[in-house]
Amino acid sequence: MGVFTFVCKSSGGQWTAKQFSGDLEASAASTYELQRKLVQTALSSDSSGGVQSSFSYITPTSAVFQVIVGGGGGGAVFAGGAAAAAPSGGAAVEAAPAEEKKEEKEESDDDMGFSLFD
Repeated sequence: MGVFTFVCKSSGGQWTAKQFSGDLEASAASTYELQRKLVQTALSSDSSGGVQSSFSYITPTSAVFQVIVGGGGGGAVFAGGAAAAAPSGGAAVEAAPAEEKKEEKEESDDDMGFSLFD
């Protein structure tokens, strides 16, 4: 598995990116083109499996782009909440009913010391 982190900057309508700790770099006219080039650059260094990427603006003219190659995680990274962190087996099934048992108690107007309709 390879993790490639790039620092991206825009100057004069051109985006450039340099690897945070390494020698890889690329440039393009748009962030979309830059991301495509950086993924191809990362794959040329490590083509061991699937690719995941993340582009985050820091300022309007700078960003961070990360490419993860391999790892076998697949779509699990995109799962949200407890589903991504749930252990395999029956433990995940046991956790769900415990969450369903939590009920919020409705408070009446009298409990707050005033009534909305007085």
